[in-house]
Amino acid sequence: RVVAVEVAGLTIASVYVPNGGKDLDQKLRFLEALAAWTADLHARGRAVLLCGDLNVARADIDVHPKERKPRAIGQLPEERALFERLLEAGLVDVTRHLHPDDDALFTWWAPWRNLRQRNIGWRIDYVLASAALTSRLAASVVQREVGTSDHGPLVVTLGEAGGAV
Repeated sequence: RVVAVEVAGLTIASVYVPNGGKDLDQKLRFLEALAAWTADLHARGRAVLLCGDLNVARADIDVHPKERKPRAIGQLPEERALFERLLEAGLVDVTRHLHPDDDALFTWWAPWRNLRQRNIGWRIDYVLASAALTSRLAASVVQREVGTSDHGPLVVTLGEAGGAV
């Protein structure tokens, strides 16, 4: 699912990528289409913010060592390659840009064995921003302690002359 709005030359999209457990091919097609859509927006001069549950752990650093399984859906090489196509389409992974070496930064925890409390999780929720917005990236915080979902809210702040937006 994608819901998008255009505000002052910026396309903001809330995205949910299917997890792929029932239909991996559908997930891969969705990621391909998302990368093509993003590239098209950039080709038309639009700045983009993609926000949401992409259901892909971008790299091993984005999965707790106890959860790393190279053949698990969400960690498959073909999923990660399609995620990288989003970045090649001109997007920046905001959280990893601001926290390049944080290996304990997760946004999802399986709802058993107290994994959330022990911070044994995956980073599958993202804000991806057009490279042109990089200079405005001010903060990215996962609010692990907030809510009852198996995901923690990801809050990103873009700075601008005169304050945050």
